[in-house]
Amino acid sequence: MAHAHSHDQLDWSARLGPMRRADEVESDVLRTVARRLLALLPARPVVVDVGSGTGGMACALAEEMGDEGGRIVLVDSEPALQAVAEARVREVVGDRVDVVTVLGDAMELADLVPPADLLWASGVVHHLPDQLACLTALAGLLRPGGLFALREGGLNTRCLPWDLGLGEPGLQDRLIAARDAWFAQLRATMPDSVRLPLGWNLALVKAGLVDVASFSYLVDLPAPAPAPVRHAVADWLGGLAAVAGPGLAQSDQTTLRRLLDPDSPDWVVDRNDVFVLGASTVYLGSVA
Repeated sequence: MAHAHSHDQLDWSARLGPMRRADEVESDVLRTVARRLLALLPARPVVVDVGSGTGGMACALAEEMGDEGGRIVLVDSEPALQAVAEARVREVVGDRVDVVTVLGDAMELADLVPPADLLWASGVVHHLPDQLACLTALAGLLRPGGLFALREGGLNTRCLPWDLGLGEPGLQDRLIAARDAWFAQLRATMPDSVRLPLGWNLALVKAGLVDVASFSYLVDLPAPAPAPVRHAVADWLGGLAAVAGPGLAQSDQTTLRRLLDPDSPDWVVDRNDVFVLGASTVYLGSVA
């Protein structure tokens, strides 16, 4: 078994709850994406989910496999997340789908996973020091004709009105700008970090894949949002505050504390004008 570790030094296990709630509110759109990908695969496919997190996409893929079933390989470097993902997938599909777990690093999977008909990697490659080397290593896990589906980038998620009625308007824009600065610093100080000065489609070509294309999908959960969505917005806002809050002015930090405090009259979960609107891009490439 590969030694599991996080290159970005983030505590992913601490994000288990928010990741689980995000999976729940995005479940419908994830099933749509899964259906689109599975239509390109043979019957009873082998799907390797690298960075499977709490299993949102793995559940969607397993569910959409239908009665013929297949195999889902859950790959993660965080045991707590992997345990949740495995339990969720088994609960959804029972024994109709073969579920395999691999605790390991995305760069060290060559001898740990079976040849894949589909390799799904969502929001994981940008956390690796050498992103092109990671793409090349992951492409090597595909069988001939196999499909690489890489979810990276898209449009920044929007959740808040521009003027919240407290603090200065435009808080979300400043939060996202501070988050981007934090992430640039994270990559600059990551050991052995290598820049990737090109788009993800060209990176897949450089990794040896052919017929590279892409599509984007929308997560649109409008206001007034139900309670699970409002709690997911609080998770999203808390995650941004944790990494980007120190880069904001003191007045914005005060506003964030009020929005994130369940005992505050300004708690974001109690607002009926929050929403979720974002777009994610999936890049596709095949092994010749």
